[in-house]
Amino acid sequence: MSQLRAAGGGVFSGYDLDTRFYDEMFEPRGNPRAASRRLHAALAELVPEDLVKLQDGVYRHFLHEGITFTVLDADKATEQIIPIDCVPRVLTAAEWDHLERGLKQRLAALNLFLKDVYHEGRCLRDRIVPIDLVLGCPQYRMEMRGLKVPHDVYVAVCGTDVVRTHDGFAVLEDNLRVPSGVSYMLACRSAIKEAFPRLYRANRVREVSDYAELLYATLASLRPSQDTPNVAILTPGMHNAAYYEHAFLAGEMGIDLVEGQDLLLRDSGLYTRTTSGLRRVDVLYRRIDDDFLDPVHFRSDSVLGAAGLFHAYRAGNVVVANAPGTGVADDKSLYAYVPEIIRYFLGEEPILANIETHLCREPSSLAYTLEHLEELVVKEVGGAGGYGMLVGPHASADERARYAERLRADPANFIAQPVLDLSRAPCFIDGAIEPRHVDLRPFVLQGRDEQHVVPGGLCRVALRRGSLVVNSSQGGGCKDLWIVED
Repeated sequence: MSQLRAAGGGVFSGYDLDTRFYDEMFEPRGNPRAASRRLHAALAELVPEDLVKLQDGVYRHFLHEGITFTVLDADKATEQIIPIDCVPRVLTAAEWDHLERGLKQRLAALNLFLKDVYHEGRCLRDRIVPIDLVLGCPQYRMEMRGLKVPHDVYVAVCGTDVVRTHDGFAVLEDNLRVPSGVSYMLACRSAIKEAFPRLYRANRVREVSDYAELLYATLASLRPSQDTPNVAILTPGMHNAAYYEHAFLAGEMGIDLVEGQDLLLRDSGLYTRTTSGLRRVDVLYRRIDDDFLDPVHFRSDSVLGAAGLFHAYRAGNVVVANAPGTGVADDKSLYAYVPEIIRYFLGEEPILANIETHLCREPSSLAYTLEHLEELVVKEVGGAGGYGMLVGPHASADERARYAERLRADPANFIAQPVLDLSRAPCFIDGAIEPRHVDLRPFVLQGRDEQHVVPGGLCRVALRRGSLVVNSSQGGGCKDLWIVED
């Protein structure tokens, strides 16, 4: 390991450059990267008191907007303001264009995969993906077998988690069911644009403000008829961790935000109750999991969905985005096969790499994982939010031993990956700028004929020194992402 100091002095005087990690602002010898020079120069001129005011301003912006998330403890759920860092992360236009092409390619292949596994099953017969992995996945929905999905768009909204190491960008996981976080992306942009107005204009940062417009156009395009559709967002309610986002997007798009109790089935159509009577729903952007969509067809004890919703969907009278059953394609075991899925369905080499992944369902991979547990990150195949995972190097011997018992008891429920040297970006921490590990969740939209990737994303940051866990529920925060011209 080799360490240097970053150029700039002042608030950067304690900024260590660790050569094990790619630094988003600085070159290995400590000089700012070309795309970050304006931002670096502006920050270097500030004293800590100035940055405190800027950080306080962006925090108060979040506080005023009520931008919260829910932390689940053992016996309660608490609402917190998501931490935001005032120093934006910068990517060049060329870097972003590479990411955009890779993300579009990946979603196109996954939509084709979903169509195939619910219809002909060619990729299963050709052993591109093990048949038992797909048909045995809890997220595979037999109810979707043979059902025609409008325009074959199973996934209209995708949030793909991307990391960078010295080897370049790679996909960490795909979020295809109910991906969240886009409201934080938009809120970060609003707060940072307000904090650095002149610097923002000088960098000619690409805009993300039209996301809601693109999302509405994407959802509306999925309506089978050419009529102007009524679009609604289905939320589990105000106690859901992402309720702020549901309400925010409904307001931005000017559409109804509905709960299951607001919906009813009539003549095989789906309707929402309004103060002026019933209004038909043509496209439903659902933000609840499959299990809770319809107590008639899925979990009978669900009070979050609407009885008969799936009947209306199956009859072709309402579009549900994302389609039920898409979770089979973002299962963490399936992730390992996405490069082959791209080659099989598109005849192309993957633009974005995968992370090396050990499927514990395979005896050799289980043995390797158990033998190297102190070196690996182990995750549940259906896990999310940073819950239920083990970061081997940061775990105690007792924690690893207990986790090993879980692995042996149900190996198919786990995958293992190497601990990644995630890139680091500058963050304002306790009066100075220090490096912290980051990842990125861009959002990809797939409509009837077009794909869109808004030039930005939810940039998550591990605010605890040395931590690799960026999830807000596990002590992480967020920051703005600037795409600037080369």
